[in-house]
Amino acid sequence: MKINKIREMSSPDLEKELSELKTELFKLRFSLATNGLDNPSRIKEVRKNIARIQTVIVEKANAAE
Repeated sequence: MKINKIREMSSPDLEKELSELKTELFKLRFSLATNGLDNPSRIKEVRKNIARIQTVIVEKANAAE
């Protein structure tokens, strides 16, 4: 996911996307521990997307102050 696309999203959309990514990360980790993954680099990608979204949420919170 590109940072420009994330910055265009509203706060409720960001929160929703963040929760979906956290759920996906949990499922990926669980799958890795139980039977392995076809694409283990997907975990890294999801973690980076979570960090990007959290960064934008903080930026918006600081801009509102």
